[in-house]
Amino acid sequence: MEYVESDLVRIAKRENNTKRGYLVVNPLQGKHISVKPSKALELFSALAKTFVNQYKNERLLLVGFAETATAIGAQTAIAVGAKYIQTTREIVADADYLFFSEEHSHATEQKLVKNDIDSMIGEIDRIIFVEDEVTTGNTILNIISILEKLYSGKLCFSVASLLNGMSEENLKRFADKNISLHYLAKTDHSKYEDRADDFIGDGNYYECMENDCGSITLLNIQGKMDARRLVNALHYEAACNKLWESVLENIGGISGKKILVVGTEEFMYPALFVGKKLEEYGNDVWCHSTTRSPIAVSMEKEYPLHNRYELRSLYDKERKTFLYDIGKYDKVFIVTDAADNDEGGMRTLINALKVQNNNITLVRWI
Repeated sequence: MEYVESDLVRIAKRENNTKRGYLVVNPLQGKHISVKPSKALELFSALAKTFVNQYKNERLLLVGFAETATAIGAQTAIAVGAKYIQTTREIVADADYLFFSEEHSHATEQKLVKNDIDSMIGEIDRIIFVEDEVTTGNTILNIISILEKLYSGKLCFSVASLLNGMSEENLKRFADKNISLHYLAKTDHSKYEDRADDFIGDGNYYECMENDCGSITLLNIQGKMDARRLVNALHYEAACNKLWESVLENIGGISGKKILVVGTEEFMYPALFVGKKLEEYGNDVWCHSTTRSPIAVSMEKEYPLHNRYELRSLYDKERKTFLYDIGKYDKVFIVTDAADNDEGGMRTLINALKVQNNNITLVRWI
């Protein structure tokens, strides 16, 4: 399937960000806007097709950027049968890090586990950085500069993104460094700032409480594989399938239901995977995830987000996170790898979902 800008771009207004006033929201990505998980995974697999033949004789490592491109990176790596690791902003046990910055983001610090890059530097020829969108390319050039200093002459680099909004000047910077760019749709960001400014921002803003949220179903599933550490992408897919099989064993066959599957922050791919499996059982399934991004909401018809629920992060009690436009469903699954030592954050998420939903199952992959 071919994609064009109108398929993949909705413009929203960033909140309290002086570096960039707009945010590109992708309706097929499964992050801010709910989407059928099969549509999201189909989109990510299409990105793999833009480069797989070019590098079929090379050993590849794909790096997905947190938090919005972690699922894109995972599915793309699965589609090409590559090694995979995501960047992270979380604490990873027993890890040394490579630190770099994402200048336009509200959460600028990014990390890549150095131990894992060190361990396989002789086993790969090329790193492909996977993003939802590339506008200037500065973040990617930041990490490439660090990698070139550490592993001089040992690696080639490429970039794969759903959207490419780079100017001719920035395209030339990458061409001069012999960094190939692959993408599904070219975008022109020159009018995005003005479009964001025009929105009123009169949506509904809810701050969700940590009070007792009543009973839910809890499933603790063993066998987590963490893509914040280096994984074989096909092994990661197999681990996600085992996660699904354990969920299925506990819930039994469900069909004909309208279902929401919610991922949490960087932990997106397993939620999409479980959602797709539920689709295959004949359910009407939708998927999106919590996010660090504080986006303005507006009731205007053409605006992509209308209701915002402010939560406490499941990973850091001092961090605010958000979920947008929660609908009404027959059943809701929360799929997370967050530890169970911060139930206050979980209660805010459950209370947000319980505004319209009563049948909630928490799936914790441990």
